[in-house]
Amino acid sequence: MRAEIRELFASDVDNLDEWRPSGNSFSVTIRLQIGPVGGVGEESFDLTICSPSWLSRQTDVTPVFDARHHLVVHDFDWNVIRGYIEGRVASCGGDAWEDIAQKLSRFASWEFEDYA
Repeated sequence: MRAEIRELFASDVDNLDEWRPSGNSFSVTIRLQIGPVGGVGEESFDLTICSPSWLSRQTDVTPVFDARHHLVVHDFDWNVIRGYIEGRVASCGGDAWEDIAQKLSRFASWEFEDYA
């Protein structure tokens, strides 16, 4: 079984293809709706794309910043970023959806992570 992206968007950016951050310090959180290839259903995974300078500034606010579920890029080139994300998702496979979702949750925050 493999994973596929069904939808990819940012709540605070209308069009990721056209969005250009102002300056070199930026972050944008995207939501990926991912499901099994050829199967039904999908689940949400969130990922923050940020610049090194934005990441560095986070330690001005707090002495320790846990950067889990962040993708650090020097420039916001959506074609490059999207290609990387698509490849990362496509590389996740397993015997069951739960196995795949666990692998994806190491990369992006899964809506059911730590769900009891």
